[in-house]
Amino acid sequence: MDTTKTTGGGPKPAFWILLVLCVLGLIGFAGYKGGWFEFLAPEGKKDDIAKIDADELAKLQAGAAKADAEAPDGNAPTTVKEYNFVPSAKLPPVEGTASYKPLQKGVVRFAINVWAGWAPIVFANDGFQPGKEWTAADGKKFKVELVLIDDPVAMRDSYAAGNVHIGWATLDMVPLFLEELRKDSRVMPRVFQQIDWSNGGDGIVGRGVENIGDLRGKTVVLAQNSPSHYFLLNALINAGVQPAEVNFKFTADAFQAAAAFNADKNISAVVSWAPDIYNLADVKGNKLLVTTQTANKLIADVWFARADFAKDNMPILEGIVRGIFDAMVALKDDANKQKVASLLGKGYSIQPSEALAMLGDAHWTNYAENREFFMNQNNPANFERTWETAYYLYKKIGQVAQKTAFDQVMDFSLIQKLGKDEKYASQKDEYTVTFTPRAVSAIKAESGEILTKTVVIHFFPNSSEIDKVIEVQEGEKTVKKPYDPNVGFVLEEIGKLAAQYGASRIIIEGHTDASMKGQVPDSAVKDLSTQRANAVKEALVNKYKTLQPNQFTAAGMGWDVPADDNDAGNHAKNRRVEVKVYPLEAQ
Repeated sequence: MDTTKTTGGGPKPAFWILLVLCVLGLIGFAGYKGGWFEFLAPEGKKDDIAKIDADELAKLQAGAAKADAEAPDGNAPTTVKEYNFVPSAKLPPVEGTASYKPLQKGVVRFAINVWAGWAPIVFANDGFQPGKEWTAADGKKFKVELVLIDDPVAMRDSYAAGNVHIGWATLDMVPLFLEELRKDSRVMPRVFQQIDWSNGGDGIVGRGVENIGDLRGKTVVLAQNSPSHYFLLNALINAGVQPAEVNFKFTADAFQAAAAFNADKNISAVVSWAPDIYNLADVKGNKLLVTTQTANKLIADVWFARADFAKDNMPILEGIVRGIFDAMVALKDDANKQKVASLLGKGYSIQPSEALAMLGDAHWTNYAENREFFMNQNNPANFERTWETAYYLYKKIGQVAQKTAFDQVMDFSLIQKLGKDEKYASQKDEYTVTFTPRAVSAIKAESGEILTKTVVIHFFPNSSEIDKVIEVQEGEKTVKKPYDPNVGFVLEEIGKLAAQYGASRIIIEGHTDASMKGQVPDSAVKDLSTQRANAVKEALVNKYKTLQPNQFTAAGMGWDVPADDNDAGNHAKNRRVEVKVYPLEAQ
């Protein structure tokens, strides 16, 4: 049937129905193109269903990559540092104190021990006996007798009794001396000059252990209350090993410690001196864990005068300081090294060749280096920080009862005065190590680590800003506070470690928490952890100008290594950095 035909001369009903449908269709098409009906079918919902394909998956992954790597965490961080130390015996008491003995025929009695660091004064004095005339700052003449007293306790007693006017020590030993010396103001030490840094003369040799951290639960033999003791305590603490976790076996001196280690295979490590540490390291199964060639700004040799002697004889003390500095310059000449080796051999009763070989165990610190040590407050390996470290360690193991402030023994007046003399002021720091950039993989492949120091800088989620400030509500007030208030302290710890181990490479590892694991790609957390490591590195070299940027290598570890496997979900704890110390060269 033809529906287009009309009945009675007009359009039939079917025609009108068809016309209405066409008009509605045209209106609907126009509405669709014009977006009139989006409120009924939002664009997103339509596309979610219609356009999911490989390209869309890639877009979703890209979107995920832009998402935060860590979930928000409202828990405030806490940093707790606790140590448990084993108390040990104190030094024997001083047998009497007295004012110093008058100078006989103008001779100053200067105590030294068997050590390469004293070569400059032996050279300046042309031997141990008081033959050569020295010139004091006031032009008067005096002589010096170098008195060999190897036993530190005997030296301290002789000094306290006034038999010698000047004593020797490593700076870390002086707090031990003060337990007795502080009782008499006349014998209080006045430290005027640093002689050297130990430069390979001290070391730790292990047996069946690979690094300092492995000494936990092991037996270590060493001389008590000596630089060896300070060296080991410092290394253990930096490696996160508490002294209470180590069995100490003490001997009278470092040489006996080396002999004991060689004889008793149950001893896992020894702290001793050259050449014994190198001879022991050559034995099969032994390993040289670390020496002061790597920890090259840890043990500082100094000399000190009695307070009453210093009060009366400052021109003489200035003459000694100048004479030692001048000898350090003269000893750059090989012929002079040969001469001083002969003088040392005679004074120490050893062969000159042996004395010549030991010269490299110490780095003589010139005027510029003394100025850095005494006067630069920002030097992370300066007098004050070495002093504070020694007191901290010895106080925790009960070796010192009362602290004496560093500025009560450090006297930099002569160093300051010599700075006006161009001969000294023009000197440069010659004890620096030049680092070239090195990849983490290359550093780790070359040699095993010496120690790992875990420090915690709490990072705000998704932030690498170490000085992050957050707003917290206190009552009705909103106040701004640092997210981690201990950042300055932690940087101080790392800076001091890097300075003490001045010839080592430091790897700073950054870590993230795993709060977004499975939701964001690994690359995002790797990037964040790398940024955290770099932020710490940047803060360190900005704070301590004496540190070289290339000593540090930053590495991003992502979320792969939680701080504690038994508490892997502790997100605040995992957002951290770790510091690993490696030797500059394979050992």
